[in-house]
Amino acid sequence: MGKKRKPRYWISALVFTALWPITCVGFELDPVGALIAAGVYVLAGIGVSSIISKRRAKKEAAAAAEAAKAEAERREAEAKAKEAKSPYSPEVQAIIREGRLAMKEMGRLYSSIQNPDVRSRINELMSVSDKIVRDAIDDPSDVPQIRKFLDYYLPTTIKLLNTYDRMSAQEVSGENISGSMERIEDMLDTAIEAYKKQLDALFANQAADIQMDIEIMNGMLAREGLGGKSYLDINSFMKQYEKQQQYAKQNNINTNIEKGSTSNG
Repeated sequence: MGKKRKPRYWISALVFTALWPITCVGFELDPVGALIAAGVYVLAGIGVSSIISKRRAKKEAAAAAEAAKAEAERREAEAKAKEAKSPYSPEVQAIIREGRLAMKEMGRLYSSIQNPDVRSRINELMSVSDKIVRDAIDDPSDVPQIRKFLDYYLPTTIKLLNTYDRMSAQEVSGENISGSMERIEDMLDTAIEAYKKQLDALFANQAADIQMDIEIMNGMLAREGLGGKSYLDINSFMKQYEKQQQYAKQNNINTNIEKGSTSNG
């Protein structure tokens, strides 16, 4: 946006200069009449210049609005093109986009709020939140759970932090302000635990898959005579494997010796 143009009052001076002498001579005005005519022409000139300036400002505003609209359309087109090339689904892309905006706002609050304890909690909330958002990339099936987190839990936390920020900026200790700030501080501890539980819950499916893989592995080991426990002990498995490899190698060495003795005889 450029600087606002001032009305061009020189138009009034031009009109006055051109018409006032003609009017004075043509109508044979006395000094008082000439002064009145001068005032009329000055006001008329100012009015004309004001109209011209308003029209120009209107055109400039329309041009600026059109340029802003074109820029918005260009950015939207670039965003759509970028999303079209993204390997992630639209749902995952939306999670990433909203997560970035939330992290940006929490970062601003971290910088604005001066209480070190609250800043420490914000930092922890940001860390867990970022892991929750990133899980959408690793496991898109978790998107519905993450969507609920982004639609309610995270925005509510940010809203309360904004309230805390405004209250702390007042630099006034009062019952309402102090009490509300303390309740928000307590809420942050609860939010941290809730966020951690939310992150842990996202791995429930993976935990089930891991348990299934372990059970399958145990079954295979039992069939091969390598089992003996109800769970997979990888250390015991590797020790038993090394013993078998050593035993096979030892037999191979003894076989070679026997073959060598036969040939010499």
